[in-house]
Amino acid sequence: MSSASLAVAAALLYFAASGIQLLHLRQKRPSVSRSVVGAGIVALLCHAVVVWDTVFTHPGLSLGVYKVPALIFLIMNVACFTALVSRPLQNLLIALFPLSGLALLVASFSPDTGSTETAMSGGLYVHIGSSLLAYAVLTLAAAQAAIVAVQDYQLRHHRTRGIVSMLPPLQSMESALFELLWVGVIMLTLAIASGMVYMNDMFAQHLVHKTVLTIVAWFLFSTLLWGHYQLGWRSQTAVRFTLGGFALLMLAFFGSKMVLELVLQRG
Repeated sequence: MSSASLAVAAALLYFAASGIQLLHLRQKRPSVSRSVVGAGIVALLCHAVVVWDTVFTHPGLSLGVYKVPALIFLIMNVACFTALVSRPLQNLLIALFPLSGLALLVASFSPDTGSTETAMSGGLYVHIGSSLLAYAVLTLAAAQAAIVAVQDYQLRHHRTRGIVSMLPPLQSMESALFELLWVGVIMLTLAIASGMVYMNDMFAQHLVHKTVLTIVAWFLFSTLLWGHYQLGWRSQTAVRFTLGGFALLMLAFFGSKMVLELVLQRG
């Protein structure tokens, strides 16, 4: 089966699994059903094959703006499935799966816009890998923060029906959020440190805005973690810091890639 056909099959499976999970949410089922897990795993396997074919070219990596989201969503899906063993993140699948399907379709049917990275050192692979892991986990944290924001708002206004009644307790949701933030910040720290060591110049003209925005995002996330454990920050404060840091991180990564590849037409 061709890569394009696998992408379409994976997208359909993702859409179906998302619909089933949404139905279970409305029915207030606390756990993930076998049908969602089964469809998700098959879609994930197809997803991995498509990413291997479109991103891991021979030789090197094709990390164009249309290709890399499929890789990031693959990492996000693996991370989310892994965390589901012990954390209430199942409702993230409702949005995560359809977006994964769309990212796969875009990666499969869009042209290459970036250059292929070849002859990279092991340290540069560490930088790229930790960066992608950081983006993936912190994107999950941002999605979790959005749900926490809605849940906290509803509870503050004494609205206990609707979506609030379908979600795990707020404390559990916040605990999951901060665990994601911890993992994301550790990966982001490794990405920044490895970039400083193994890249020629992270403050070169075409990279300086990306580097500065990433460091500012790291400070926001780190400040939030410090404030949570030292000052008891939670709920809306955690949401604001998380979404603010996420916005800076996405602007640093995708904003710079879009300008370089689509506007300036440079890889």
